[in-house]
Amino acid sequence: MAKENKTKPETKSVTAFLAEVEPAARAQEGQVLAEVFTRVSGQEPVMWGPSIIGFGTYHYWYKSGHEGEAPRVAFSPRKAKLVCYLKLESAGAAPILARLGKHGTGKGCLYINKLSDIDLGVLEELVADSYQAMAEAYPN
Repeated sequence: MAKENKTKPETKSVTAFLAEVEPAARAQEGQVLAEVFTRVSGQEPVMWGPSIIGFGTYHYWYKSGHEGEAPRVAFSPRKAKLVCYLKLESAGAAPILARLGKHGTGKGCLYINKLSDIDLGVLEELVADSYQAMAEAYPN
């Protein structure tokens, strides 16, 4: 039997979620990111699981038979860091990341301590590059 995905679209509003984020400064940063991701993706934000705000969707599948839906781009305003879920291995990502400012990366994750550490215009470029790369890799 296929395992059910833990991270799936939820009915809770993004506004309600962001109102509960602590500390208040992190909630404000979450609101800024929601505006950036909405503008760049052209998609409305949707809660995915209890703490991820996603934009757009794509269908994925693995050779193992596991498949599901996930947001094309997303972020989470976590207490320790802001986490952006992006396609960082796209051809255009590396030169953009080089201009972003203070950040860390993991597999598909961009970690930001606070928005004042980065250039928001460059982040917009990165989100746009990632969204386009996901649309090309996973056309619906």
